[in-house]
Amino acid sequence: MTAVTLRKVRLSFGDTVALDEVDLRVEPGELFLLVGPSGCGKTTLLRSIAGFVIPEGGAVLFGDEDVTRLPPHRRNTGMVFQSFALWPHLDVTENVAFGLRERGIGRQEIDEQVRRALESVRMGRHAARRIDQLSGGEQQRVALARALVVRPRCLLLDEPLSNLDAKLRHSMRDEIRRVCKGSGLTAVYVTHDQKEALAIADRIGVMKEGRILQVGAPAEIYRRPISRIVAGFIGETNLLEGTVAETSAKEVRVRTAAGELLAVRPDWDVRDDLKVWVSLRPECLRLAPASVGSSPPNAIAGTLDATTYLGEIAEHRLRSGNLYLRVYELNPGAASSPVDRSVVATVSPADVVLLPFDGSDA
Repeated sequence: MTAVTLRKVRLSFGDTVALDEVDLRVEPGELFLLVGPSGCGKTTLLRSIAGFVIPEGGAVLFGDEDVTRLPPHRRNTGMVFQSFALWPHLDVTENVAFGLRERGIGRQEIDEQVRRALESVRMGRHAARRIDQLSGGEQQRVALARALVVRPRCLLLDEPLSNLDAKLRHSMRDEIRRVCKGSGLTAVYVTHDQKEALAIADRIGVMKEGRILQVGAPAEIYRRPISRIVAGFIGETNLLEGTVAETSAKEVRVRTAAGELLAVRPDWDVRDDLKVWVSLRPECLRLAPASVGSSPPNAIAGTLDATTYLGEIAEHRLRSGNLYLRVYELNPGAASSPVDRSVVATVSPADVVLLPFDGSDA
């Protein structure tokens, strides 16, 4: 297993900064997911690791070896592309064996390594099939076997599931994690699908404009984002402007357009009258009928403005004065809920996430 390290990696295309002093370490055997909006630098970072583009500054290391200037064929990485990139005129076995033949490996060893690679992705019984006889998911398994068969120092995956339908993506993301962890591979995986990243990553890196904004475990990234940008990109959230009204050792009271909210004190410095962002995940808000004279803590009174029924959840729009909030109701009991009814949405202080205010984020 090999660690992959980037130190102050810089790369520009004309006036566009693609990678801006990127520092990153992917641990040996780690499945690391890179996410971010289109054009943020995810694929460029992956191509820098593979050697398809050479940084203008900084260094790329595999273990202790500086590979920054090495060509791709000398880095011994495995690459899985969005388009599969399989040879249509070759059968499954020949596609997987292609890279080994280019390395001049003997026929007997090729046969054994190809067999093992196909078995690892559960494609052994399809070894003699043509590529056009395979489903999309089967073709992706062949592409994965082809990358694994060369016993790479690290595996690089560039949006490998984006061409598959939703159900197949769900099953293949579990399969990719199984193969990577079972093979002990260090893997860097680029995706635009946030749920995909949350489902399979050991750690996630969120990128924007050539910079990595936050790195952490999936639950950390989702529940404790460090900025408004990260909170808004990973999952859905309601973002409110707030002002700190009162602080204590464990809690912070914040004034917002939805009223005063009590939050668990964050691990960064907050003080009275400080302007902050308040993040409220839609699934953290709990709806109850409005009761005369009742005012529970962290309550937002309003009216249901619209409801969309999606089976496992109902998506509600709550209007509170001039403010609109998204509220998710898990396992809704009816196909539709009446609109224009008065409700109260409550939220635990642990789910009121305070973020540093930056006017440039707006």
